[in-house]
Amino acid sequence: MTVNEELDTTVAHSARLWNYLLGGKDNFAVDREAAEQVLAYMPELVQSARFNRQFLGRAVRHLAGEAGIRQFLDIGTGLPTADNTHEVAQSVAPSARIVYVDNDPMVLVHARALLTSNPEGATDYLDATVRDPEAILAEAARTLDFTQPVAIMLLGIINFVVDDEEAAAIVRTLVDAVPSGSYLVMSHPTREVNAAAVDRAVQMWNSSGAAPMAVRDPQQIAAYFTGLELLEPGVVTCSQWRPDGNDTTPASEFAGVARKP
Repeated sequence: MTVNEELDTTVAHSARLWNYLLGGKDNFAVDREAAEQVLAYMPELVQSARFNRQFLGRAVRHLAGEAGIRQFLDIGTGLPTADNTHEVAQSVAPSARIVYVDNDPMVLVHARALLTSNPEGATDYLDATVRDPEAILAEAARTLDFTQPVAIMLLGIINFVVDDEEAAAIVRTLVDAVPSGSYLVMSHPTREVNAAAVDRAVQMWNSSGAAPMAVRDPQQIAAYFTGLELLEPGVVTCSQWRPDGNDTTPASEFAGVARKP
């Protein structure tokens, strides 16, 4: 079966919907329709998507710079857009190595765009699901050295694992596989900022036939960092994580970065 044959253009997909919100063109009518329905309840979702992307940039720049991280495992990367993880990391540290993971066939179609690495570094793409962390780790070991620190990037992906115990087990498996000095970077939707609008938007999304998602409160999100050293300012709305002159309007996406001791 070819990648194109695997594409389902009848059901909205989160990667393509996010691409639409970020102003991209790699989406279908069903994705745009779903996005517009969600935006009718929650117009700030466009802003939230952009704030989340900006958080990724600030977190990766810190890790590749001050923290000295040279390896990144970006799970649920979504479709390529501006300032992808490898572009940010390698702009700071040209030797950085990045492995992207996603299971959307359209993302696979665009994998070549992700694989444009600096000669000093490396990038790779895995077609895998976050629900199988053991397979991700085994495949990523072709590019990453798991005896050295790795930044695990889980931005807007654990919310698609709606079972709380399964979600926690996935995060634990990934964190347990990396050595001391590694980092966990997460963002996750929450009801904290605009509960009524988030509830309506999630209800609409989950009734659309797309992969269901869950929202969790900041305490639940912080629990994923148990046993790790949370960097200041802790788990906060993503726009307010170490703001660097960016808009700090609260968004319905909370985020945090933590170091494995």
